[in-house]
Amino acid sequence: MIEKNIEIEQIYFLKILNSLDDAIYITDKTGKTLWMNEINKKIFESHKSRMIGKSVAELENEGVFNPSIIKKVIETGKTITKVQTLVNGEKYMTTGHLILSDDGDIEYVVAHGRNMNKIASSAPQLELGEINALLQRYIQEFRNLNKHNLLNKNGTTFVGQSQSFVRLAEIIETVASVDTTVLITGETGVGKNIVAQQIHNLSERHDKPFIHVNCASIPKTLIESELFGYSKGAFTGANTGGKVGLIQLAESGTLFLDEIGELPLQLQSKLLQLLQNKTYKPIGALQTKNANIRIIAATNRDLEMMIDEGTFRRDLFYRLNVLPITILPLRERKEDIFPLLQFYLNTFNTRHKKNRFFTMEAIEILQNYTWPGNIRELENFVEQLVVMVKQDEISLSDLPERFHKAETENKDLHLQLQGDTLPEILDNVERDIIKEAYKQHKSTRKTAQFLGIPQSTFMRRLKKYGIDTKTN
Repeated sequence: MIEKNIEIEQIYFLKILNSLDDAIYITDKTGKTLWMNEINKKIFESHKSRMIGKSVAELENEGVFNPSIIKKVIETGKTITKVQTLVNGEKYMTTGHLILSDDGDIEYVVAHGRNMNKIASSAPQLELGEINALLQRYIQEFRNLNKHNLLNKNGTTFVGQSQSFVRLAEIIETVASVDTTVLITGETGVGKNIVAQQIHNLSERHDKPFIHVNCASIPKTLIESELFGYSKGAFTGANTGGKVGLIQLAESGTLFLDEIGELPLQLQSKLLQLLQNKTYKPIGALQTKNANIRIIAATNRDLEMMIDEGTFRRDLFYRLNVLPITILPLRERKEDIFPLLQFYLNTFNTRHKKNRFFTMEAIEILQNYTWPGNIRELENFVEQLVVMVKQDEISLSDLPERFHKAETENKDLHLQLQGDTLPEILDNVERDIIKEAYKQHKSTRKTAQFLGIPQSTFMRRLKKYGIDTKTN
């Protein structure tokens, strides 16, 4: 099992760093800026939009900070502590430290800085050793974050850091340890096939076949012969030697029935027999065959609704739903968007021999987007950006209009929901509607008519909300 304390810490790690008054700055092994916490963003307010992706050597030359502690750490290969002067004139006691891989290679460099005025006013004064101890803690957490937010077994990549991801990882490990049927549900693109593969990879059947069958992609007239196979001369036009079905190909391994809700009703009874007895009969065969397989099914459909409609067998549903797993959509686990963006950015940079990077503003919009196509949409979109963007920096202007529109709608909703109680929220919504309507119609009579209320009522609303028609 993944250690529980590490899992919980990785969920809140970036939030913790962002809440600190100390400055945290992270680069790759070459000194290219990868991330900085919120206090750094405030310090470098006028420069932050162009710092991500830029080398610390360039930023030092531009006078953003002097000297560059990270640059000196990379040059010397040692931990260094110096007083650093920043672009706003403030001085920070900054320690730079290498983060090494298990093989001893440099992976990242982290700088931790504390304002000299705060150090001077500390009582008792903070010792340099305490700063270094604190930095060591950050470094360990950063390594843990990178170690555990990417579960990679036998080539299956599974990325995330949210609490629901941690819980899902736990469920997968628990389910993989037994040999019972699993039903995975979730929206299109959430990664149901990856979860199925992960269960197989962690199971005792990991070195046996994993057969993925998409029930929606096989014509209904062929799916029975594809799954169960057929014997010699079973029907006109059949292969003279018969056909081995996918069930037999999965022998001793895992049969993954994706989009199980698309399985024809007349075929569901044969699948039920397979689940109940672990036996099946190829088309035209006289005898049944034994099947030593584990079945994992997945669907984005509401099978219980299909039962009520008469398109899915109730007894089959109960047989499939022994160990249910539900994967939440990305909009309900936004903490996973950042590691997914970084993972696919690195993947496609390597594949297409590019060096793209996101600006912090672009990342913020992408993290707030609802991703209706979930991980599949995110993956395809990142590859599109890596290939199509002309420069290495992927900024706000490179994002399609739907992202900007969604961001505006989110901000509008946020403004509307300001207030502690429902009446306060409703008042804010009404005030905004009245102001916008008056701005369009320019007179109280026309605005009241547009809103469908008496002019006297409209005038009372103006007075209630303190709206000055002379300035609107």
